[in-house]
Amino acid sequence: MKIIVTHKSPDMDGITSIWLIRKFFPGWQDAQVRFVMAGEKLEGRYDKKGDYIERINSNEVVHVDTGFGKFDHHQLEDCNVSAASLVFDYILASGNILQNEIKQEALKRIVSVVVQDDHFQEVYYKDTLALYHDVSLFRIMDGLKLEFPGNDDKYVEIGILCLNALFHTFENRVWAEHEMKDKAVEFKTQWGQGMAVETVNDMVLDIAQKKGYEVVMRKDPNNGFVRIKAKPCSSYEFEKKKNKKEKNVDLTNIYEQLKKMDPQATWFLHVSKKLLLNGSSKNPKMKGTKLTLPKIIEVFESFMKK
Repeated sequence: MKIIVTHKSPDMDGITSIWLIRKFFPGWQDAQVRFVMAGEKLEGRYDKKGDYIERINSNEVVHVDTGFGKFDHHQLEDCNVSAASLVFDYILASGNILQNEIKQEALKRIVSVVVQDDHFQEVYYKDTLALYHDVSLFRIMDGLKLEFPGNDDKYVEIGILCLNALFHTFENRVWAEHEMKDKAVEFKTQWGQGMAVETVNDMVLDIAQKKGYEVVMRKDPNNGFVRIKAKPCSSYEFEKKKNKKEKNVDLTNIYEQLKKMDPQATWFLHVSKKLLLNGSSKNPKMKGTKLTLPKIIEVFESFMKK
């Protein structure tokens, strides 16, 4: 039997270590999880002791975040190391276990955030008291210990489910960064710089907006759906512009022109006038446009001349 051991009331460092082992150690996907007092090891007769994988009473056992072994960082004075990072380094050193570049980078980023949290680096985050920090996975796991007191198996179960989801998110982000670098086209609008890219990955829009583009656009090559987003107002800016009736980004003219150019396509303009959709996973019945991204870019540029 294969067993992963961590301390009772496991934190995200221990849970992430368990997740990494189950996901990337060949043959360990169904390993059982046992819990011991912090700092201790699993009881039993050790036939093999002190290695990454120990043998106890004929079972293969890995200790993480406890026991002061290979995957426990509590004997190390290094705030850049945690149990999860030690497991991740072992996976990388194993060679053929993780060869995909995007997956490797995604894991590296997840582990780096776990290390930061394990060493209380959140006190140095920007706007550290902002409410959005309290809906992070780390704070959710804190709340689970109040919702399910003493249920260590439940923490691991939910934590692993969330980590699987986050792994997809981080993979998408790394992939989106590559797509932007290789495929993105910049263009000018009457409101500022725009960016367009043809890809199935919608995260390019999120990243592009955070990079400061005023207008971002994506076309899905599989179904022709187009998504156009303008930079949103902050809550403060919204009230200010509403009260002073200042000019704001408005995609209405773009919407009307695109409807004329391709009336067979489905076009939807959000009430904010900052989101123009030609298709959505929320409504797959919408019909994609035959217009290419260069044609749509021409529409934006044409309004600069008026």
